[in-house]
Amino acid sequence: MNVEISTPGTELVQRLTATPHGARQARRLTGSTLAAWGHPYDGELNHTAQLLVAELAANAVTHGRVPGRDFELRLILLRERDTLRIEVSDARKDRALRFLDGRPEDEHGRGLVIVQVLASLWGVSERDVGKTVWVELSLSPRQRPPRSGTPRPCPRTPAPEG
Repeated sequence: MNVEISTPGTELVQRLTATPHGARQARRLTGSTLAAWGHPYDGELNHTAQLLVAELAANAVTHGRVPGRDFELRLILLRERDTLRIEVSDARKDRALRFLDGRPEDEHGRGLVIVQVLASLWGVSERDVGKTVWVELSLSPRQRPPRSGTPRPCPRTPAPEG
């Protein structure tokens, strides 16, 4: 696996195969990277980030897959904002928010609701080829959204970088 790190300790970029194995690798890579960045593997932030990556990677593999194209995982520590930004990019522009309205009897369709509840902020950005679904998590437990309550609306424009 080739990992591209632009600034050691603050950003990781990895392309993965758009398969269930690639989605599992994304989750594992997230856990080990955050542990290396000082966020324990068994800590709440690491668990939450792994859950979010698992959901976004599964969506990229299941709904965003284009034959012959990989998906990309990007983890960015934005220390000045006390935030972890997670981005998962795939090669399809459509289907970005298709699964926000799962009904109780549906077997699928609740993944983005989980994202909405766990993330401090999230959204979808278009790319030249495909889209990026991004989430932000506060590094400080005091700043994280409560576990219960009403989901927050999803902005459709990217949050400012840096």
